[in-house]
Amino acid sequence: MRPAEPVTGLILSGGGARAAYQVGVLAAIAELLPPGAANPFPVIVGTSAGAINAVSLASGAMDFKAAIVRLTAFWQGFRSHLVLRSDWPGVIRQASRFFGHSLLGFGAPLPVALLDSSPLRDLLQDKLHLEGIDEAIRQKHLHAVAVTAFGYESGQAVTFYQGGGTIDAWLRHRRIGVPTQLTVEHLLASSAIPLLFAPVKLDQEYFGDGAVRQSAPISPALHLGASRVLVVGVSGNPRGLDPSNPLQRTYSGLEPTLAQIGGHMLNSTFIDSLESDIELLERLNQFSRLLPVNSAAQGLAPVDVLVIAPSQPIDEIAARHRQELPAALRLFLRGPGATKTSGAGVLSYLLFEAGYCSELIELGRRDALAKCEELKRFLGLAPS
Repeated sequence: MRPAEPVTGLILSGGGARAAYQVGVLAAIAELLPPGAANPFPVIVGTSAGAINAVSLASGAMDFKAAIVRLTAFWQGFRSHLVLRSDWPGVIRQASRFFGHSLLGFGAPLPVALLDSSPLRDLLQDKLHLEGIDEAIRQKHLHAVAVTAFGYESGQAVTFYQGGGTIDAWLRHRRIGVPTQLTVEHLLASSAIPLLFAPVKLDQEYFGDGAVRQSAPISPALHLGASRVLVVGVSGNPRGLDPSNPLQRTYSGLEPTLAQIGGHMLNSTFIDSLESDIELLERLNQFSRLLPVNSAAQGLAPVDVLVIAPSQPIDEIAARHRQELPAALRLFLRGPGATKTSGAGVLSYLLFEAGYCSELIELGRRDALAKCEELKRFLGLAPS
């Protein structure tokens, strides 16, 4: 019997403004594809800001290269005020409401959020054309697209997916798959970073960033039919590099700032679970290849995984662009230490400015082209 054609899944992880890196990787892939090539990713899964990239790509799957051009222009045109209130009245009002109600209990109940991300809704409604998803599915340019959000009451990572054919919903420990017609509200929920952006109500429950408690970020793509996955990460500490030798490290000996602590907490939310899931999948692949041909466990088929992650620390890139922030936001973040080099981890998630995003896009493009031959083999393209 001829083996079935592999189904390629694309995993776009979360990370606020860091997701600009993914656009550069996708732009490099578009360069590698021959003229008129179809969308190479029948299954697309996104979380947090990666969900916005995933749905944008899926809605333009009829013309992959054109979709990448639009997505690149989208990120290169970013300004903070397009994503959140960055003016003095907006910043002061939101911070006052947060501290007054959420910390001291004064006033009427309000969404728990340090920043007002209401401009993002208008931006997505204006720039995204989600009706393109149905058309891409009908024309067989796309099998399924999914975004993951976290339910604050249920404690579950819920993957909302839109696809063609018969795709069974799934229920696993603290993660479920739910078929739906994706909307801008799903994207806002998936990208609502806890404490920073307000949770979003979907049906009867409030949801936040999908990276929270998403113990198996790759699994939705497999449930949707992918047999191999390209993972575009946003880690500041690229996989595949040896952990720094203590002898090579230099320590300041200074007490950590609030932003430095927050940066590590954000990294543990957005990065650690993805990297752990990749390591687990690679171990299962090694195990499945050792099984006898007639083994009862032969259903455990290996899943080819290719990972592209930043080759440079994103925190350092963010620190170089901190002056791009509007004055009100810069002052608001200065107290916790986010405008210092040590606290640039938080800044790297919130720096929705053209200079920073453009540098991340170019870094993603270079990193992907550095794996040019590996990408071509993975996608089944002719080698150079």
